[in-house]
Amino acid sequence: MNTAAAIRAHRGPAVFSVGLRPFFLFSALWAAVAAPLWLYAFLSGGPVGLSWHVHEMLFGYTGGVVVGFLLTAVPNWTGRLPVVGTPLAILFGLWAAGRAAMLAMALNADLAAAAWPLIIDGLFLFAMAGVVWREVLAGKNWRNVPVAVMVTLFALANAGFHLEAGAGGVTALSTRLGLAVVALLIAVIGGRVTPSFTRNWQIKRGGPLPAVADRFDAVTLAVTAAGLIAWSVAPAHPAAGALLLAAGTLNLVRLIRWRGAATLAEPLVWILHLGYLWLAAGLFLTGLSVAVPDLVPPSVGVHALTAGAIGVMTLAIMTRASRGHTGRPLAAGRVEVVIYALVNAAALSRVVGGLSPTLYQPLLIVSAGLWSAAFLAFAIGYGPMLLSPRPDRA
Repeated sequence: MNTAAAIRAHRGPAVFSVGLRPFFLFSALWAAVAAPLWLYAFLSGGPVGLSWHVHEMLFGYTGGVVVGFLLTAVPNWTGRLPVVGTPLAILFGLWAAGRAAMLAMALNADLAAAAWPLIIDGLFLFAMAGVVWREVLAGKNWRNVPVAVMVTLFALANAGFHLEAGAGGVTALSTRLGLAVVALLIAVIGGRVTPSFTRNWQIKRGGPLPAVADRFDAVTLAVTAAGLIAWSVAPAHPAAGALLLAAGTLNLVRLIRWRGAATLAEPLVWILHLGYLWLAAGLFLTGLSVAVPDLVPPSVGVHALTAGAIGVMTLAIMTRASRGHTGRPLAAGRVEVVIYALVNAAALSRVVGGLSPTLYQPLLIVSAGLWSAAFLAFAIGYGPMLLSPRPDRA
């Protein structure tokens, strides 16, 4: 039985027939709820603090989307059977239990020193790391060993977040490590799917093809990894800033080589290029914040990477993959254009607000509203297709 046959053989609820279905839908709903919840607490002095906001956006929302993508992609990479049905429901249950545990801890100060929220929240990512390692090794898919390593590092960063919070409340190192892993995943996986989908789209239309991956791409990834590692360990060191500036520049050149300007007729394609542009900008701005902190605050680069690169690229992948794996045409409509406009406006508002102290709070409110609207639009527009069987298999 191959991957497609295993999915067809699933007889339970459609939402557990492929990994992206539950994780994309409910991660989007969580992103839509978590941002305004934190903003309300921030403005009113409520109990939901900054550390909860950081954790849930990075390890909660992003972790859910990464797992949904990998559960769908890894079987195609390895040729092994997908995780569907009850095992998928258990993994999703672990993710949902982690979100409940983190919210309970945020709302009840007496739970801050308890071990069980750490254990519940940590189980999910370590379980997923185990799944990825099992599939990659069993399938002898050595090309994706780096992906398994990054998922493991992400799980360790999540555990480190809880340990740092328990020790002193400051989670800077684990947060930087987690963000660095996600940024590198975008560079690696985004660097595969963006030119691949662009090539497929252009071949049908006889347009200019993106550059084939070569040594330049390898150098770009190596410099990106070096810069992110250096920044994670020593965020104020000049070498970290120089490496990130170089990484941002190299990733911009890499993006230009993919001929994104020729894809403007199809939003499902050009949004991938725009998401990768946010990655290049985030790396460069983070490098600038190290080199000239008085000119560019550190939060500017961080939000270009989070609200920008993560927000835009995840929705780009979520919309395209959801359409493909639920039997819908790979063409964007009004819903997709609205989603993309909202999330990019949210990211831009967040970055500009960091550069303008007088506009910080108004733009923070605007950004949170736009962010929530983008993910709510995804949940409303894509919920029916993610919860129901494929039209060709109903």
